[in-house]
Parts: sequence; structure tokens; C-alpha cells
Amino acid sequence: MPDAAVTSSADAARRAALSPENLKLYELQKPFIEPMLQLCRLTNTALDILFYDVGALTAALLAKGRTIATRESSNRASARQPLEKVNLGAPLNPSGSVIVVDANLDPYVSEPYTNMGAFLDYANGPEGRALRTLTVTGVGSSAYGSVAFAWDISEALGEPVAAIVPGYGLADVIPQALGGWYGFEMYNLLQKGTQRVLANVAPSLAVMGKDLALTTPGRQMAPTGAPVFRQGSAASDDVHAILEAVPRITRLVGHSKGALAIENALRSLSDSDRALAVLTFGCVIGEERQNNTTYVQSLGWIDGLGILNSSGHTPDLRPFAHHSTNTFIPLSMQVESSLEQAKRDGS
Repeated sequence: MPDAAVTSSADAARRAALSPENLKLYELQKPFIEPMLQLCRLTNTALDILFYDVGALTAALLAKGRTIATRESSNRASARQPLEKVNLGAPLNPSGSVIVVDANLDPYVSEPYTNMGAFLDYANGPEGRALRTLTVTGVGSSAYGSVAFAWDISEALGEPVAAIVPGYGLADVIPQALGGWYGFEMYNLLQKGTQRVLANVAPSLAVMGKDLALTTPGRQMAPTGAPVFRQGSAASDDVHAILEAVPRITRLVGHSKGALAIENALRSLSDSDRALAVLTFGCVIGEERQNNTTYVQSLGWIDGLGILNSSGHTPDLRPFAHHSTNTFIPLSMQVESSLEQAKRDGS
């Protein structure tokens, strides 16, 4: 079947899945499902405070006349609060996004791109000419943690950084509730399988928390028009799509299972000769892509979570540190020192 016919068929299937009848069903389910997703996001925001440098982010933005809002929808300053607000309210917006962070250039944290096409247009346009780094945080990270991690990277490199904030739907909740912090391959298998089942039998539920996924070029769709995962997870698919579409991005930085999402995304990258630099924290991935690819991987000696997910791979850097990158916590992973090592290695 010609490509145009396949596209037309997929569009027709998607329209059928999101027909008024199905949307009515979605509206009936929404009051029951969305509070659960928001609660999970609140939990993940709390975990982000543990694992990411949110204190340093808050202090840095405060010095620049910004304050962080994690529950309010408005970015406007009020009469009582003259500081401009940076809205990182992931609990109220679990649908996924890409956020551009630049520690040196106003507005410092961009509005979230919830449409992948819009982000790709930015990244390939004149405004995105300095962007060459993409970051991915761990399982279920909210915008708060994703931006905090990207801020550390941007500050160390002196460049803008694009942070993937993964969406959060039922397919993500189920494996995490079953212990998804351990065994990334099992987590991926459960997530991918759950999303595929939902996409085929309950498309109105499968699209919840997947607004970004619905707009990602090359995204595999079920016959119902709901998204399914090609690379094992939504984050892996998003990394893969961005690399395919934006040649400027040549550096990938992942923490925890975000590193494994990068590993998955690289496995089927069509441009095998493209020069890439891969940096990982709190998890060591297989260095499967050899052509023009450099790896600098850091794993702490007391990082039990990272060791469990590294499948026996040997890190390049072995600090006496645990899994967190929060500099307010003693013995945390030092992002800046690893980046200095990467610069010395030409990454």
C-alpha cells in the first residue's frame, strides 16, 4: 500500500478512535483517572526533590528575578508577588513536553513544547541554532526534576539544553506501581505491553497523558489511532524522533533510567556515521554504537540503584557518591565534574 494510503488509513482510524462517542466515554472516565495521574505526578515531584538539584535551580532563578510555581497555572506576577513565575506544574499537566533551559539567557526556562512538531521547528530554526544537547531524566520525572537536571548541564556547558519531560499515563503507572525502579527491561516490557493493550481496547484511556506522544513524527499507532511505543518507552521514542529530525543535536545526557532510554533510542538510529557524545549519570549503558560516538559514564560507589540497572557495565568515572544529583545532599553525584571530564575527552 502506498505511503499516502497508509497515512490516510491511520488518520481515518485515529479519527474513528477519537469520535464523539469515544470522547464521551473519555469524559466519563476522566474524573476518575486524571486525579490518579495527578497524584502520581505529585509523588514523582517529591522524588525529584530527592534526586535532582531543585534547590540550586530555585536559588539560581530567584537571583534572576524568577520564582517557581509547581501548582499554579499562571506565569504572571501578582501585586503581592512581583517575581515572575516559572510554571513547572507537572502534577496538573501530565501529558509530556520538551522544555528548553538556558542558564545564561532570559527567559532561562521556556514555555513547554507539548507539540513535538513545534519543538522540531524551533530546534531546526534560527532560534535553536545554539541547541545541541538533549537531557533525559529517570522514570516518571516531573518537569521540576527534568528542568533542574537540565539547568545543571546548561550551567556547566554554557549552552541551552532541551529537557524531555516524559508523559504520564496508565501505561506508566502500572509498571511503576509494580516496582519499576528496578529492572529497566522488565519496566519497558510492562509499559510497552500495557500501552499496546490500552491502545487497542481502550484508546480513550491510551491517549491520556500522551499529548506529546501523539505529535511525535514516526510514532507507531495502533489501528485505533492511539500511540504505542516502538523503542520500548515514550521517552526513547521521543529521543529517537528528535535525533532523526534535528542534526544539530549531538550530545545526549541521561540520569538513571533516562540513560537507558537513550541507549534504546540509539539502537535504531538510521544515521550510523553521525558524531554523538553520550554522558550518563547513575547508570552505565552498553556502548553499542561505536562509529563516531564517545561515552563518558559516571556511577557512584554507593549508588545501589544505579548498580542494579547497569547490567555489569563498567563506568568511566567512579566517584564516592550515591544516586542523587542534588548538591544540597552530602555525597551526591557531581554533574559538573563529569562534564569537565567529557570536555577533556572532546565530548
